[in-house]
Amino acid sequence: MNKSLDVITIGRSSVDLYGAQIGGRLEDMGSFNKYIGGSPTNMAAGTARLGLRSALITRVGDEHMGRFIREELAREGVDVTGVKTDPERLTALVLLGIRDEEKFPLIFYRENCADMALCEDDIDETLIARSLSVVATGTHLSHPRTEKAVRKALELASKHGARTALDIDYRPNLWGLAGHGDGESRFVESGSVTAKLQATLHLFDLIVGTEEEFHIAGGSTDTIEALRAVRNVSRATLVCKRGADGAVAFSGAIPDTLDDGESGPGYPIEVFNVLGAGDGFMSGLIKGWLENAPWPRALQYANACGAFAVSRHGCTPAYPSLKELDFFLKRGVKNKALRHDAELEQIHWATNRHNDWSTMRVFAFDHRVQLEVMEGATPQKIGRFKELCLQAALKVQNGQPGYGILCDNRLGRRALHAASGTGLWIGRPVEWPGSRPLTLEPEIGPDFGGLDEWPLENVVKVLCFCHPDDSPEMFDAHEETIKRLFAAARRNRLEFLLEIIPSKVGAVDDDTNATLIRWFYDIGIYPDWWKLEPMASKAAWENACNAITDNDPNTRGIVVLGLDAPEASLADSFRIAAGFPLVKGFAVGRTIFARAAREWLAGTMSDEDAIEDMQGRYQRLCTIWQAARTASQDNGAALLSQGRV
Repeated sequence: MNKSLDVITIGRSSVDLYGAQIGGRLEDMGSFNKYIGGSPTNMAAGTARLGLRSALITRVGDEHMGRFIREELAREGVDVTGVKTDPERLTALVLLGIRDEEKFPLIFYRENCADMALCEDDIDETLIARSLSVVATGTHLSHPRTEKAVRKALELASKHGARTALDIDYRPNLWGLAGHGDGESRFVESGSVTAKLQATLHLFDLIVGTEEEFHIAGGSTDTIEALRAVRNVSRATLVCKRGADGAVAFSGAIPDTLDDGESGPGYPIEVFNVLGAGDGFMSGLIKGWLENAPWPRALQYANACGAFAVSRHGCTPAYPSLKELDFFLKRGVKNKALRHDAELEQIHWATNRHNDWSTMRVFAFDHRVQLEVMEGATPQKIGRFKELCLQAALKVQNGQPGYGILCDNRLGRRALHAASGTGLWIGRPVEWPGSRPLTLEPEIGPDFGGLDEWPLENVVKVLCFCHPDDSPEMFDAHEETIKRLFAAARRNRLEFLLEIIPSKVGAVDDDTNATLIRWFYDIGIYPDWWKLEPMASKAAWENACNAITDNDPNTRGIVVLGLDAPEASLADSFRIAAGFPLVKGFAVGRTIFARAAREWLAGTMSDEDAIEDMQGRYQRLCTIWQAARTASQDNGAALLSQGRV
């Protein structure tokens, strides 16, 4: 059978609630960040980020947290075929905190949780047969039911020629050896646990653990003796993690000292959070293992991925993408606190974003002033009209990818909230309409704390009316606001769209937009998205695109705005813009809704007619854009075949 997967991990799956405050007791945490967690889940996501085709076998509850894990894994690129939904049990939870560089309190909420109900029937031979490797973790050897499931998976792996690995992952309280408040504990001696582990160690080709984890596996607190005890029952390659001293691999007999094992380059970095570091390490190690890399190279991958993990908040969110890992291996450490390395953090952010938005067809009805001045307009009626806009957008979308909306919260709150979870891309404006210099909607707050309330799927959209001829004082005012806004967006894990319309401020030429774009990068603003006005020449588009890619080759891209232009004019601008791959689509508003808004607010058009009118206009723009993109691609292919590009 075709090996369409590189690795399957099996075992724990939970939601990690990480204390957002650093340096205090878990008792004093005021808020928590939500991430996926559990060693096999972390490893599935970590290896997927490194370009491996990964899958997870586990159970989650039939509730919001279970759906979160399933959806987040899918966004990370993990195959969730083996993630079963348990109708009776809840998804496991873990509460974690960072007290200091040595103390990391955590509480496991795993009483009769979903993943511990994993059973033999959950192990699908077809899924196992698809994979080059199967990786288990120690916790699921602690219960007869889950142990049987793991053993079945390992037997099937052997049958179908897959490699097998064990991350010992010893948590004493998950074996019933420590109390609920001792989740941080990493070692308690236990002859029964040692016997249980040693009964399975012969099933693995690779065994990985810390010194303490090999102590429990080998039944001795002398690391060399413990490793030799493991070697007596297993021919696996043993990889022993040594914290700041890196890690060593033993493919054969165990020498007299750990230093005699094979090792890889380490990375001297500041330790911020050790939780999840082992899973990051394992992700990098699996990459090297499956590449058949020499152990020093595989350990270099592992050490680097572990370094990322210990320097950042959270487990899975800390792990690198393949681009990020490659960059780091070439450049090395510049700032020992990796989370404060601006260049590295930008690559981390930009290469680990979720969802494919390579096509963008956005219906923009975030307008406020333009609607408020229309006959019959009231805040209530405008809000109701925006709900009709959303209905029109959903009819065109029809469950397909690549569609989105721009909608505000002040007048369009009900539509904005209703759009959540529909699959639409959702942009949300923050600028006070027409402000110059840039000021923001009052709801954002003087400390920009209003962004704390935003769902993660909302994209911060800000329109800055600026021009290269602006005075230094004007630029300073723009800069102060937008730098604070950008920092607040990143702090809240929100994507950022920057819109500029210099033609509303002064004369423009082929360099105007490019000049402004470079200025924003120079002050440290790295938008995920750019929203640019239609430009009349290919040179202007080329200059703008070069200004973006020179500074951020990992940007999401550009959407073209409409400026209330008629369809024919937009078609002309689309034909030029579609020739540039960085332009992903459009974000157009009044061309779609202006007529319906005027007549509906004045009471001369019904809800149904308004929806139908906007649906038709939106659909036609989508068709016009696609035709422009297709024509551009066909032209490019023709030129390529003629040897002219």
